[in-house]
Amino acid sequence: MLTPQERKAKVRSVVRVASGNFLEMYDFMVYGYYAKAIATEFFPSQSEFASLMAALATFGAGFLMRPLGALILGAYIDHHGRRKGLIVTLALMAIGTLSIAVVPGYAVFGIVAPLLVLLGRLLQGFSAGVELGGVSVYLSEIATPGRKGFYTSWQSGSQQVAVVFAASLGALLNQYVSGPHMTAWGWRIPLLIGCVIIPFVLLVRRSLVETDDFLERKQRKRHPSPMEIFRSTMTSWRVVLTGVMLVTMTTVSFYTITAYTPTFGQQVLKLTPNDSYIVTLFVGLTNLLWLPISGALSDRIGRRPILIVCALLALVTAYPAMSWLVGAPSFGRLLAVELWLSFLFGCWNGAMIPFLTEIMPVRVRTSGFSLAYSLATAIFGGFTPMIATWLIHVTGNKAIPGVWLSFAALCGLLATLVTVSLSHEGNIAVEPAPARAPAAA
Repeated sequence: MLTPQERKAKVRSVVRVASGNFLEMYDFMVYGYYAKAIATEFFPSQSEFASLMAALATFGAGFLMRPLGALILGAYIDHHGRRKGLIVTLALMAIGTLSIAVVPGYAVFGIVAPLLVLLGRLLQGFSAGVELGGVSVYLSEIATPGRKGFYTSWQSGSQQVAVVFAASLGALLNQYVSGPHMTAWGWRIPLLIGCVIIPFVLLVRRSLVETDDFLERKQRKRHPSPMEIFRSTMTSWRVVLTGVMLVTMTTVSFYTITAYTPTFGQQVLKLTPNDSYIVTLFVGLTNLLWLPISGALSDRIGRRPILIVCALLALVTAYPAMSWLVGAPSFGRLLAVELWLSFLFGCWNGAMIPFLTEIMPVRVRTSGFSLAYSLATAIFGGFTPMIATWLIHVTGNKAIPGVWLSFAALCGLLATLVTVSLSHEGNIAVEPAPARAPAAA
C-alpha cells in the first residue's frame, strides 16, 4: 500500500507525463474541428467538396510521418530514456503547432501557404509518432503492481480532456464569433491558445523523473544502441503487425467520434455547429469515464475478455446505429449514437493500451508500441475523416461510416484472437494473470 506522500508523487507523475499528451491531441482536434474554415483559408476551390478534401488530406498527411517518428524517436527514447525523449517530442510538436497558427492564408502567400501548413502537420505527426507510445510506456513502468491497466488508461484519458477543452472552446467561439469572422480568423484562436499553453507544459514535463525500470536496465548494461533497437523492432514484425490491427479499432473509432463529428454533423446531417460541438464535448466526458473503469476492470479479469466483447459489439452495431441516425437526423439521435460508440471506444482502449505494452518485447517497448500505433493511425485512423467524406460522396449513403467502423472492429477482433496463438508459439509475452489491485494506489 502506498503512503499518502507516495500516492501524491504518483499522481504528479501521471499529470506531468499526460500534460504533453493533452497538448498533442488538442492541436490535432482543433485542426479537425475547423477543417471547413481551414479549407477556405488555405485550399480555395470552386468545389466545396474538393476544398474540404484537400484540407482533410493535409490533416491525414501528418499521420504519414508517425511511423518515421516512431522508429527514430522511439529508438531515442529506448536508448536515452523516457524523460529526455518526451521533452524532445513536445518541443517538436510546439514548433509544428506554431507554424500552422501564424502562417498567412492563400490570399497572401499563394501556394506557399498550404505548403507551410502541410510542413507544420508533418512535423506534428513526426513528434506524435512516439508521444502516445512514450507516455503509455512511462505510465506502465511507474504503475503499482496490479494497476497497470488503470495507470495506462490516463494516456488516452488526457486526450479526452483535450477533446472536452477543444469542444468547449469551439462552442464558446461559435457564440461570439460570426461565421465569416470564424472563417477569416476565428479558427486561429484555438491554435494560438495551444501555443500559449506550450511553455507551461514544457516546464511541467521537464520535472519528470526517469522510470526505475529504465534505470535498472541501464545499470545492468541492458542498454541497446539505437541501431540495435531498430533491428530488434524490425525482427518483431509479427507483434508489430498484431499491434497495428489492435490499434486500428482504437484509432478509427476515436477519430470518427471526435475529429470527424463536427464535420459530419454540419456537412452531412445539416445540424448546427453548436449541436456538433456539444455532442463532441459529451463524447470526451464519457470517454474519460469509461477509460479508467475499463483499465481497472482489465486488471482484475484480464484484457482479452473486454477486447473480444467490445469488438463484437462494434462489429454488429456500428452500421445499424449510423443508419438509425441518418434516417432522421437530430441532436438527440447524434448524441445517442456517439455516446454508444464512445462506450465501445472507451472500454476497448482502456484494456488495449496495457495489453499492447505487455506483448511488446521489453528492449523495444517504446519503439515497437509507437510503430504499431503510428502505422495504424497513418493507414486508417488519421484518414478516417477523409475516407468517411469520400465514401459518402461516392456511394450517396450517409451511414457508410458505420461500415468503416465495422471493418476496424473486425481487425481488432482478429488481432485479439491471433495473440492467443502467438503467445502459445512464444512470439509474444503471455498476458499476465489478472491481479487483484491493492486497496490504494
